Amino acid sequence: MDRVKSSMQQVPNPIPKALIRRTGGANSLELEKENFERGQAVSINKAINTQEVAVKEKHARTCILGTHHEKGAHTFWAAVNRLPLSSNAVLCWKFCHVFHKLLRDGHPNVIKDSMRNKADLSDMSRMWGHLSEGYGKLCSIYLKLLITKMEFHIKNPRFPGNLQMSNRQLDEAGENDVNNFFQLTVEMFDYLECELNLFLGVFSSLDMSRSVSVTAAGQCRLAPLIQVILDSSHLYDYTVKLLFKLHSCLPADTLQGHRDRFQEQFKKLKSLFYRSSNLQYFKRLIQIPQLPENPPNFLRASALSEHISPVVVIPAESSSPETEHMVDLVTEDLVDTDIPVQPATVVEPRFDDLFGTSAATDPFNFNSQNGMRKDDKDRLIEQLTREIQALREELESFRLESGRLCQALRGRVNELEAELAEQSHLRMQALGESEFLRAELDDLRRVKEDTEKEQRSLTEIERKAVANEQRYVKLKEKYTELVQSHADLLRKNAEVTRQMTVARAAQDEVDSVRREMQEKVKAAQEVAERQEQEQVEQLQELQRELISSRVELDTLKSTMASSQQSSEELSSQLSTVESEKVELAGSLLKKEEELAGLGEELERVQSSLACERESGVKTAEALQNQLNEKESREQALERQLVAARWSTLQGAVEEAERIVQDSLAQLDDPAHISCTSSADYLASRCQASLACMDRLHSARDGYLADNTGVSELVRAVTHLAHLVGDTIVQGSATSHMVPVEQADALSDSVKACGAEALALLGQMKEQESLATADSATLRAALDGILATAEKLRPRGLELQQGELGDLVEQEMAATSAAVESAAARIEDMLNKSRAVDTGVKMEVNERILASCTDLMQAIKELVLSSKDLQRDIVDSGRGAASMKEFYVKNSRWTEGLISASKAVGWGATVMVDAADLVVQGKGKYEELMVCSHEIAASTAQLVAASKVKADKDNANLGRLKLASKGVTQATAGVVASTKSGKSQIEEKDTMDFSSMTLTQIKRQEMDSQVSVLELETKLQKERERLGELRKKHYELAGVAEGWGEEGEGTG
Repeated sequence: MDRVKSSMQQVPNPIPKALIRRTGGANSLELEKENFERGQAVSINKAINTQEVAVKEKHARTCILGTHHEKGAHTFWAAVNRLPLSSNAVLCWKFCHVFHKLLRDGHPNVIKDSMRNKADLSDMSRMWGHLSEGYGKLCSIYLKLLITKMEFHIKNPRFPGNLQMSNRQLDEAGENDVNNFFQLTVEMFDYLECELNLFLGVFSSLDMSRSVSVTAAGQCRLAPLIQVILDSSHLYDYTVKLLFKLHSCLPADTLQGHRDRFQEQFKKLKSLFYRSSNLQYFKRLIQIPQLPENPPNFLRASALSEHISPVVVIPAESSSPETEHMVDLVTEDLVDTDIPVQPATVVEPRFDDLFGTSAATDPFNFNSQNGMRKDDKDRLIEQLTREIQALREELESFRLESGRLCQALRGRVNELEAELAEQSHLRMQALGESEFLRAELDDLRRVKEDTEKEQRSLTEIERKAVANEQRYVKLKEKYTELVQSHADLLRKNAEVTRQMTVARAAQDEVDSVRREMQEKVKAAQEVAERQEQEQVEQLQELQRELISSRVELDTLKSTMASSQQSSEELSSQLSTVESEKVELAGSLLKKEEELAGLGEELERVQSSLACERESGVKTAEALQNQLNEKESREQALERQLVAARWSTLQGAVEEAERIVQDSLAQLDDPAHISCTSSADYLASRCQASLACMDRLHSARDGYLADNTGVSELVRAVTHLAHLVGDTIVQGSATSHMVPVEQADALSDSVKACGAEALALLGQMKEQESLATADSATLRAALDGILATAEKLRPRGLELQQGELGDLVEQEMAATSAAVESAAARIEDMLNKSRAVDTGVKMEVNERILASCTDLMQAIKELVLSSKDLQRDIVDSGRGAASMKEFYVKNSRWTEGLISASKAVGWGATVMVDAADLVVQGKGKYEELMVCSHEIAASTAQLVAASKVKADKDNANLGRLKLASKGVTQATAGVVASTKSGKSQIEEKDTMDFSSMTLTQIKRQEMDSQVSVLELETKLQKERERLGELRKKHYELAGVAEGWGEEGEGTG
């Protein structure tokens, strides 16, 4: 359950801006292409993300189908190139997994389209190779494997991405050239080496002492090994077959390096397959084959018949535990079918929990008003619940039956394959023995002919010369060899008879795999031809011996004259030899009769084999008919299941329409006028609705790609209906709390949102318009409501209350730092003034800066006292809670404290700036006095905010009051020193009117009156402006601190 929820809570990757929705006069093809690109981008971003969980099969399948749809991988690479693969190792690892799946199961053009990114992949592999552990090292190994795979398929285009080929296609790939087979074997060794390196890298990065295969992180690393197992099984099978073919054409010494490399890879692959088969994660997803105990013996040609190709079996997706778990999860979220329907008295509290009213006073409690126990909605939900439960039970029974049938058929197929391999092996042995017997028969015939030739030569020797003792010894040795060969032939005949009896008993269930048997027969015939060629060479050797014997005969003729004396003795010996020849001829006749009987026996065996082959063909046809009937039944059940899914979706959409209509109807209900809500809650509902719309869009795309995902779409539709209905009701309730103009605009927006929601649901009810249903208008309506709610929210709520505790500490620290900085600046200004100014100006500046320094010291003492008092307040009031929780609980007091602290720090900074300008002669003394008064007011606010929750007898409170008095006195000192300095610095002009005439005096009097009037007018305007500024300041301060919000309620 945790792994499913974590995989659903993915970090959303933004869809590329190039795939935003086009507007204008786009035709249907452009719209279809746009939807395709958007769906691919969503699936790619969901499959390749930064979460350390395994890639979901449905997202990878969508990417694979996309490559077949566009016949290439342009869209895939366009989306992948925008991902930060070089900055996140987990993201790069999941990209490698998805890319491996595309290379195996995607369109053939994926390999060609991906070769242009080979250089980028090589650079990324070298970059990740600098890391010695973690995903970085694994990404480097995986990228090297993918580059090797692409290069292998580019060099050998006959091999498909999934490496599935027949023996005939494998022979065609080498083009019957031993050099091509040699090079192909080397490339397969390199390919398999990369697969084994990734295997070892993944296992070495996991802690195998724990159950890592059941954790999300472990499954993220183990998931790509399924593709590696599929590739490795094919590469091992093809390597074995190619090595046998090479050993039949090349000397064994030439292939010693190939055999050594195969032995090393065989040991590694066997160990890795064994370790993988023991992991719980692989047991649920794949059946890993086990390699034989010992590697094949390539020096023995007959060992090829003993080789069994490893077969990797992937169970059907419908029976996978993850899929069943997801279906159960979605169904339970929609309607809990395990909980029986409760009476109305139990349903009413759930209604009260949702709307916050009791059953006795709620005007919407229709059950209590009308006396109804169940309305139409409840009955419809019960009916849908029963239908879904029935469908689930039926689907489960179908799954179990299909699984049992598939398991039985799979077992039967394995048995037939094993029996077929055994029968093929026995047949090959029988054919080899029969060919050997035929060769022996030919040898005997040739021996007979040689014997006849020898008889003729002996006749010539009788007429012309007398044979000597050496010739007699040679003839006797030849006779001994014939007797021995005859005995061997008899033994082999008995062995063949026994083998044929065993073959006849084991040929009951022979499968119809004729091609492989014929190929093996051809191979045996080739072996027989080679043996025949060897026998021809032996015949030539015998002919050479005959020639040598003829030479010896000529020698005997030359010695005939000298051997006439011993002719009589040789005649007696010749008579003995003739008797032996007669016996040998009789034995040869018997042997020919036995060979004729053996030939008849072979013919009978062949006829029985033909009959058994025909019976095997009939059995295979019957099994095929049963499989066809089962497929037709499964197709009919699949159609029924699709219809049931669509009816479920229609029912959910209709229920969603009723929910939205009910929410719109409540807007006109008079009882709804008393309901109120806040803009903050309305904004949260709008944001939830917008998030659910994204989920609805992805669920719809998933359903269109694979209609088995209807449960997710049903849940998304119902969830969206509830959220939109809640948004409508809360929007109307919020409009009761705002001015009339804003209330009317908000009501219109809410009604428009309901109309757009009904329009969208109406489009989703029709199967033809489901794919083209446009949710942009509904999204725009929700965005408008969200914008209105944001405008209505109080500004003080923009600050999250979780940050108040840290903000108090930060502001108090900033105030202390500002005061310290101001004191340092004043000291610096005093030193500069003493160095530059002299006389009265230096005296005035020293007096002003000294008073400012006293004020800064008093403010510093006040801030320290305020910190101590706040610490006592928090310690006495927070109880078991933390300091931050206390500040959050007393947020109004905390915000006032923050505001006062900001004002003190700001006032200190401004006063130092004003003092600096006064000392330089560029500022106004009045500005310095105003800053002093402002600091006094800010410190008074800080004192009031600090002591509002303090105990009257607190010692720190007394210190704070004394510090406040010190600040007041220091402020008065600054004002007094400023005034005295001003009066001392300013030049006082003596008014001498003795030289002025009456007219001039009158003119000066009028100018003075005009100036007085102008200054009085300006003073009046400035006072009015000051009053307005204070009024506005009060309003803004009230909004920032949330004054007046305590009276608002929620309906």
